[in-house]
Amino acid sequence: MTQAHDHAHTDPSACESERRRMRDQYLHPSGSRPASSARGLHHTALISSDVESTIRFYQELLEFPLTELIENRDYPGSSHFFFDIGNGNLLAFFDFPGLEVGPYAEVLGGLHHVAISVEPDRWRHLVDKLSRAGVDHELHSEVSVYFKDPDGARIELIADPLGEMYGSEVL
Repeated sequence: MTQAHDHAHTDPSACESERRRMRDQYLHPSGSRPASSARGLHHTALISSDVESTIRFYQELLEFPLTELIENRDYPGSSHFFFDIGNGNLLAFFDFPGLEVGPYAEVLGGLHHVAISVEPDRWRHLVDKLSRAGVDHELHSEVSVYFKDPDGARIELIADPLGEMYGSEVL
């Protein structure tokens, strides 16, 4: 493990130096970047332990409409269901009845959180709904709220527009 990745001995100046090196090598100014080969995020798929509680959480609490509920083609008896998260993007779920799937865990290559952009007025409304529903949440930078879904996946609602992060353009 290199010193830059050894978190027990992390040197902040060495980390910043490494980020600077990678920015210089890989980050091209917006006017000179090639167009992406992708046309957007079709869906992100998470695992649900209970289809109905997941639907209630995402559709009733967060106001993301359920758009489809079908059998998972890869696992008979399993459901594959989708929520509209705006801008032509979907948040999807699978359940795997009969399969011993462990609890949510952050692992290398795994999910840290899903950040979903919402209009500022809708953001305030949803933060209030989370409070009224007793969902533990953490406000950050006056535009982000972090919380966990019924299965422990970390979700962020962010009032910044798509392509911005805390007032700075990232796209």
